[in-house]
Amino acid sequence: MQKLSDIQIDELLKLIEGWKLANDKWLEKKYRFQDYLIGVEFVQKIANLSEELNHHPFISIDYKLVTIRLFSWRAKGITELDFELVKKYDEVYKELMP
Repeated sequence: MQKLSDIQIDELLKLIEGWKLANDKWLEKKYRFQDYLIGVEFVQKIANLSEELNHHPFISIDYKLVTIRLFSWRAKGITELDFELVKKYDEVYKELMP
């Protein structure tokens, strides 16, 4: 797993909706849900995906708002794996919030 350059990160961010670079460190997105339990279900599903890949995000649940932050500690930066996961997280969200 290799750290991406700032230019690579900027280019990949253009390809995904709603994700941003926060604090010059994290990939971050806030997901809004119609009710609390759907947000919790979303967190459970992405937690399972993350566990399968042994790559775990920071997750914050604030009632109907779930915030995800990703960073690769081993690479000391953002990697392609982070971008693979954000796409999967967005797919899970679309399944729950058609």
